[in-house]
Amino acid sequence: MFRNRAVAVAAAVGLSAAAAFAQSAPESGYAPVNGLKMYYEIRGSGQPLVLLHGGVGAIEMFAPILPALSASHRVIAVDLQAHGRTADIDRPLRVELMADDVAAVIRHLGMARADVLGYSLGGAVALQTAIRHPRLVRKLVVVSTPFRRDGWYPEILTGMAQMGPQAAEPMKQTPMYALYARVAPRPQDWPVLLAKIGEALMQDYDWSREVAALQMPVLIVAGDADAVRTAHLVEFFALLGGGQRDAGWDGSGRPRAQLAILPGATHYDIFSRPELASTALQFLDAPLPAAVGSK
Repeated sequence: MFRNRAVAVAAAVGLSAAAAFAQSAPESGYAPVNGLKMYYEIRGSGQPLVLLHGGVGAIEMFAPILPALSASHRVIAVDLQAHGRTADIDRPLRVELMADDVAAVIRHLGMARADVLGYSLGGAVALQTAIRHPRLVRKLVVVSTPFRRDGWYPEILTGMAQMGPQAAEPMKQTPMYALYARVAPRPQDWPVLLAKIGEALMQDYDWSREVAALQMPVLIVAGDADAVRTAHLVEFFALLGGGQRDAGWDGSGRPRAQLAILPGATHYDIFSRPELASTALQFLDAPLPAAVGSK
């Protein structure tokens, strides 16, 4: 039973991995930021788009949708602290710290601003990047991520409590470990990563006030069978000015934020859905509002 729960928890926070890329090698490197050597890959050209994977995942999670995204954007995909090809350092896993890493990568690569898309754990990091470094984020896409811890369904929170070093051995039978063992600089750190993830998942948070203060356009995306409560997503949208009134015949009353619920999508497959790419691109490619004012 524990093994099944551990795998379920892994999926619930985006601890999934995609197959290896079947495309030409991207530009890649390591950015020295905040004591990390943070791995990144760059594909395509155009408006910069930073991609942030889910927990215990890596850049490869987005393999199915990267061709679509990089066809019209300069996609910068990174491996977060202790994930993928980015080695861990002596600090806890905190989304605020990882958000500072992402901001530092944007600056390191010489970008004045970038769009940021994050899924699950990466969505929380993306959200904190926008909160902590708003001048660096042009548009924000938050996928399958709550702004408050109780946004997860209760059974997901119960499962999160079982994540930790004790899950390391059972989870060696999962695709997440197979990817980690293949690309991590120190595969023996697998139990350390799960310990840090487990500790991070127990942290309480509520970013309501910070979310309500965001001024850049925000797209919230989730599946209609997601691990994040649908009612919470509506609350998220409302904090950003959405769902308050009719937009009017000419659409002039639209909020800056958008909410997309993908039919049939779950927390465990949404990051690979072509609908995610098409929905995100429609939002990202739309003109910016004429002025930054009320939502």
